[in-house]
Amino acid sequence: EVPYLGMEHQSSVTYGNQYKKGYLGNDVSGSGWGLKFDFIIIHESGHEWFANNITYKDIADMWIHESFTSYSENLFVDYYYGKEASSEYVIGIRKNIKNDKPIIGPYNVNKEGSGDMYYKGANMLHTLRQLIEDDEKWRQILRGLNKTFYHQTVTTQQIENYISEQSGIDLTAFFNQYLRDTRIPTLEYSIENNELKYRWINIVENFDMPIQVTVDEKEQWLYPTAEWKSMPNEGEIIKVNPNFYVETKKL
Repeated sequence: EVPYLGMEHQSSVTYGNQYKKGYLGNDVSGSGWGLKFDFIIIHESGHEWFANNITYKDIADMWIHESFTSYSENLFVDYYYGKEASSEYVIGIRKNIKNDKPIIGPYNVNKEGSGDMYYKGANMLHTLRQLIEDDEKWRQILRGLNKTFYHQTVTTQQIENYISEQSGIDLTAFFNQYLRDTRIPTLEYSIENNELKYRWINIVENFDMPIQVTVDEKEQWLYPTAEWKSMPNEGEIIKVNPNFYVETKKL
């Protein structure tokens, strides 16, 4: 027990959350689910996988520790309270994202990236879970990371490559967007003459992430790129699945 909040020291995790639920009695998500567990016990336990089992070579890649561990809070809520609760939790923590600088810091100078590695990193991984569209496969990737890189010091490229290979999705632009850029991908769209036009803006080169939307009460995937695309649309309602960390802009 210590006078500060806590730390994930191997074999000797320190604790200072005053035996309260949440983060010193506060819900960082504002969803209510954050008060269902002791934040420090769950967060620092998550570090036994990401930090104490898999460790970065350069502190610039600290997201490997904190993004996955922040996401482990979401997995805890998912296990005990269900998928909808976990979604509300991770979506709720978005209000803490600053988008002040990239999550990955400069290399070889002992400098970490933005504190967004926690909340934005968790939402990046939650978005990735939607893209994989197979929860068992997603969990096998998380387990596989810890088996493949067991007790190793790694680079972000090793982690990115592994997830791309195991998911079967080229995630190069995805990781560039969320780890190396501060902009939130924005789905820009317009509806005219029964036609829906849409594209991505505020994106890195080659960003073409598909996204789940509800159009005229029908759930479907859209495949936007930086170029305008179009499809028939007889209504005026388009709703983006909130589990994707993106913004929308209607023209």
